[in-house]
Amino acid sequence: MGGLESVVRMLAEGHSRAGHRVVVAGVVAPSPLPHPFLVSLHDAGVETAPIAIQTRSYATERAAIRTLCAQLRPSVVHSHGYRPDVVDAGVARSLGIPTVTTVHGFTGGTMRNRMYEWIQEAAFRRFTAVVAVSRTIEQRLRRRGVRSDRLHVIGNAFDADAVRLTRNAARSALGIPAGEFTLAQVGRLSQEKGPDLLVHAMARTSAQDIHLSMLGDGPDRAALTALASRLGVSEQIRWHGPVPNASTVFTAFDGLVLSSRTEGIPIVLLEAMATGTPIVASKVGGVPDMLSDSEALLVPPEDSAALAAALDALRADPAGAAARATAARARLEREFALAPWLRRYEALYQSLTDRRSAPERA
Repeated sequence: MGGLESVVRMLAEGHSRAGHRVVVAGVVAPSPLPHPFLVSLHDAGVETAPIAIQTRSYATERAAIRTLCAQLRPSVVHSHGYRPDVVDAGVARSLGIPTVTTVHGFTGGTMRNRMYEWIQEAAFRRFTAVVAVSRTIEQRLRRRGVRSDRLHVIGNAFDADAVRLTRNAARSALGIPAGEFTLAQVGRLSQEKGPDLLVHAMARTSAQDIHLSMLGDGPDRAALTALASRLGVSEQIRWHGPVPNASTVFTAFDGLVLSSRTEGIPIVLLEAMATGTPIVASKVGGVPDMLSDSEALLVPPEDSAALAAALDALRADPAGAAARATAARARLEREFALAPWLRRYEALYQSLTDRRSAPERA
């Protein structure tokens, strides 16, 4: 569960608290146990509708979505991610229901993945409204043929007052010694997130006492552990795997590193800003729109040498790191607050509902 799921959770919980009826339909693999993401939503008071199907049972999936829409008669259907955008949203449109999608970013990578993204971009042109989380993504969607009157830019948000563990409790939970200088990367271990760049940077740092916690899993994990061994930094890196509610343990770290090759508006940076965790990040996607050089150490993408220099700078100047983190937290409260973000989505949903009912009134 990453940034996309965090956005879905914040939208669902926030609009439920505001008095709207929200149902989250989760397409999940068949399992004897309920999916933990849907469990967390249910525990927060959000209605959920699990759609448990095999990986490529598209006809069954679409039939389940059609039945659900017929039962609920929703005012708006909001999809997130490639599969719901391509497979499911068209079912709602065929029933006359306005459809919204939030475009969280693109991963690029293999030819197969780029083909999937091309199909998804074609699907965007059929949505009633398309939300881009950054200006960079908006520009790409415009070039791909999404109509201007359907495009909206709504950056991500985060609850600055979310509950989190104390530093000692977070370190204890992760097995990090009390006095150790530890940085973190949080996210999928795959090419677009650039974890290999960070492993290379660890091998190039001047400071020998920097440790790294990798939170998350993905297809590149075996290759990354082999790379760390080959570069002689295995003893400095911990591989924690998936960590539920990872934002609650950011207090354990002396800094958060984002070495991505591509991004939208990364939720992980908002989580770090909320906890006052110093940030080192690649200048990709919407990152420069979120943070300035006075709020984080920003480095060129695909540059492990610059990344290593930033890690050394973070280690050598704790006062400067703390000052930037304080400035970043202030910016979060000023520009990425949860309440106005929820109101913007609410206004978008309302505009689509008003547009839908206008012909009926006429």
